[in-house]
Amino acid sequence: MNRPQIQTPEAAEPRWDVEGYDRINAARLETFPYEYSGSDAVVEIATDEFTAVCPWSGLPDFGRLTVRYVPRERVIELKSFKYYLHSYRNVGIYQEHAANRILRDLVAAAEPRWMELVLDYNIRGGVHTTVSVRWPQAAADGSGAAGGPGAGDRG
Repeated sequence: MNRPQIQTPEAAEPRWDVEGYDRINAARLETFPYEYSGSDAVVEIATDEFTAVCPWSGLPDFGRLTVRYVPRERVIELKSFKYYLHSYRNVGIYQEHAANRILRDLVAAAEPRWMELVLDYNIRGGVHTTVSVRWPQAAADGSGAAGGPGAGDRG
């Protein structure tokens, strides 16, 4: 009996659908009035469920996101924050860019006295990345005089 020889098919190119920045829904962010605007209370929001897609490899990036800020007159509403972060789920964005974009959107929504954000990504391929950004940016001399914990209200 003559059987046909089975051939190994050519490898198919893997395909991942990556969405653009237009899928990031900053309009989803809501705030509410802060009754203690003179207070130096630090608000910390953290989640282990941040995810986006690496535009280079198409693979998912997962990380822990921590936001610390002192409200001026507005506080970030948490459910809207969760849905805003979910809008990154299929967006192709570099890790460093994601941290800066999230900070920019949160500052625009809440107008805090200061804010810092740490995006600590899970290890992938043996490489661990943590991106830290703050607003306003620290002074060029490294003194931190532009804002942050203990800097007081500068504006």
